[in-house]
Amino acid sequence: MRSPRPCGVCGAAGAAKYRCPRCAAAYCSVPCCRTHRERCTPEPKQERAAAGQAFPGGPERGGQRAGESEELRDLLLNPHLRQLLLTVDQAEDKSSLMKKYMQEPLFVEFADCCLRIVEPPEKENILPE
Repeated sequence: MRSPRPCGVCGAAGAAKYRCPRCAAAYCSVPCCRTHRERCTPEPKQERAAAGQAFPGGPERGGQRAGESEELRDLLLNPHLRQLLLTVDQAEDKSSLMKKYMQEPLFVEFADCCLRIVEPPEKENILPE
């Protein structure tokens, strides 16, 4: 297991447990993640829209995403699920714990809800051409 790197935002030595998916910069906490995300965002949403790039879940899917987000919010209010997520976050061996928790119906419901928000079901089983 590699030793943690220093946080690229606050500089805490050996505290960086997370990495930015865009640039792989290391950070140690949610506040540092938010600070880094503000710096790392390539361009504002308005500029991407002006450039003609589509947003995932644009206006045609807005209502559906909002409903799924409400479903996710309701799931996250469940204290049992919150405890499961905290346990996974703090575990040393996350992969074996995830295998165990994927047998828990509540955890599977949470994972499915997250996946529906990220990848709509109609695209789920379609092979690219």
